[in-house]
Amino acid sequence: MNKHYLNYLTDVMAHQWNDPALTDYNENHEYTFGELAIEILRLHVLFEQMGIKPGDKIALAGRNCANWAVAYLAIAAYEGVCVSILQDFTAEDITHLLDHSDSELLFVGPYVWKELQNQPMPSKIKAVLSLADWSSLYTAEGVIVPDSKAWDTAFKAKYPHSIEPEDIAFTADPDKLSLINYTSGSTGSPKGVMLNGRSLSNNVEVGMKMLPVDPGQRLVSMLPLAHMFGQVCELLYPLSSGTHIYFLTKSPTPSILLKAMKDVQPYLVVTVPLVIEKIYKQKLNPTLSKWVIRSFWHVPLIGDLLKSRVKSRLRNAFGGKLRYFICGGAAMNPVVEKCLMDIHFPLSIGYGMTECGPLIGGNPPKYFKARTGGVPVMNMEVKIDEPNAAGIGEILVKGENVMMGYYKNPDATNAAFTEDGWLRTGDLGRLDKRQNIYIKGRCKTMFLGASGQNIYPEEIEDKLNNQEAVGESLIVEREGKLVALVFPDETLTKRMTLEEIQAIMKANLEKLNKLIPSYSRVANIEVQDKPFEKTPKRSIKRFLYK
Repeated sequence: MNKHYLNYLTDVMAHQWNDPALTDYNENHEYTFGELAIEILRLHVLFEQMGIKPGDKIALAGRNCANWAVAYLAIAAYEGVCVSILQDFTAEDITHLLDHSDSELLFVGPYVWKELQNQPMPSKIKAVLSLADWSSLYTAEGVIVPDSKAWDTAFKAKYPHSIEPEDIAFTADPDKLSLINYTSGSTGSPKGVMLNGRSLSNNVEVGMKMLPVDPGQRLVSMLPLAHMFGQVCELLYPLSSGTHIYFLTKSPTPSILLKAMKDVQPYLVVTVPLVIEKIYKQKLNPTLSKWVIRSFWHVPLIGDLLKSRVKSRLRNAFGGKLRYFICGGAAMNPVVEKCLMDIHFPLSIGYGMTECGPLIGGNPPKYFKARTGGVPVMNMEVKIDEPNAAGIGEILVKGENVMMGYYKNPDATNAAFTEDGWLRTGDLGRLDKRQNIYIKGRCKTMFLGASGQNIYPEEIEDKLNNQEAVGESLIVEREGKLVALVFPDETLTKRMTLEEIQAIMKANLEKLNKLIPSYSRVANIEVQDKPFEKTPKRSIKRFLYK
């Protein structure tokens, strides 16, 4: 870490004062970098008026929007502790997390407040403020939230003259607690990950060095900002680089997303594999499945021409100015990944976890190696704990990105670290000679075969997901046998009967078992009538299925 990300942001504000910074897509709401700086100072005055002190916990729960980013940055520059809560948690869960985190103030979006307003607020919550316009939605007894007139008066008293770029100097102690980010709960109950400014700033610097960008470029924010992947890769790193960020403010369906891409023309797309896989099926697969294309795909010159045209078509679908396409959060379908590599699409798949804010591994697209999570990023170390004969063991990490621990959970914190200070990721993997990280699966999901073989369900799922009419799948163990749960691809099966779908799955089962070792063969495929429940980062909640 060279300097705090707030210092980078201050520099950007000074040089791009009148340039657009944050925009709500398809809504009449935008901040320039100068307006962003002034709004941060205005919120600081509000905090002071309400008796909020540096170090106090301030929670954020709502859909992505410009004001979410403003509130987050205001908390950071005030040296408060931001408690970012995924909006997809239930009202009961949000209330529990507010209480557990000792939050004193809550910024909330209308979608969340609609569900939360009937819940009793924890005793420490002084007020609930709307992310739409900062108005008060709830005030605890004895607490005074200044109205807009009183707020303006207090602001003008503190800043009687117009605010200029040279007046802005946002910074914070990098070693102090800056963020409590609650995990999305893909394997169980959420835990409050404590991250300091050093972790966040090193993550930002990794992005700036790995994916350099010219000021004024554009980006569409589609991932939940309350999750570390979206928070760092779609807010802190790009904004600190002078990027103009557009917030979708709604769920990123392929149609909504592709229209936004066409309008905004971003230089960078950050997403999870599920999104690109859906776009692949809609935009590319109909073309790539044609006999003529398949026949000439690997023919010299003709194949190169075909690949160039496919690349251009996909790049244009994302606005035509794409320089980097970054995926994370889960493994990508191997067929989709191979296609993107074949056409030399600017793809990179990173590796990380909330507890590392989030980056552990990564590579710029030109150095990316298929089926890996990249190499350890700047100021991070990776090693394999007790590797087996194939070099596979639990991935351990150490470095500046690593969390301070879990908030008010010393037992979980102690369990997360080795005696010599390495963080246990819970992931199984190996390293090659160049330190590329290969992820095999989760420690918690690995099965032990009848003869002691390690079975990684994720590897079986990758192969099954490429079979006919499979939308998504999950491998579970029942009475010593492996069973595949499958939710069909509705774009292909919506006019089929259940019997027709089951017949396809029976054929898929035969094909699958020919592709995998005998000790990991699947006994049966069960068709699910609804999609798997997922975390906000679109990972299946495995613990719900047995």
